[in-house]
Amino acid sequence: MSRYDDIPRRRFYRNADKAMVAGVCAGLADYFGFNLKVTRFLAVLSLLLAMPATLLVYFATVFLVPSAPDISKQENVDARFRQALRSSPGQTVSDVKRRFQSLDSRLARLERYVTSPKFNLDQEFRRL
Repeated sequence: MSRYDDIPRRRFYRNADKAMVAGVCAGLADYFGFNLKVTRFLAVLSLLLAMPATLLVYFATVFLVPSAPDISKQENVDARFRQALRSSPGQTVSDVKRRFQSLDSRLARLERYVTSPKFNLDQEFRRL
């Protein structure tokens, strides 16, 4: 089983942790990477403009969409990384790539030092 198989698939859940009523707006904000306050504002605006349809869709979502599983039980899940990946995947991937390039250059410098004669000389001085 690969590391990729351990990553949970992206699904739409109601978020009961950030819920005001039933967690539908919080789930939408998490799924699409939107700001939660803006999502709630749009929901209220939709309620004012089209009340019957909004209520029907909201309550249908409450009954049909399951609540999110508890993320605290999942060990290797970084919620901030997942949020950033959903909101701007290109930027997040380029940030990760830049970090790995930085780590790779640091590792190359370390390897050069350890395999150099200066490392052996430093070791001899430490033993004295």
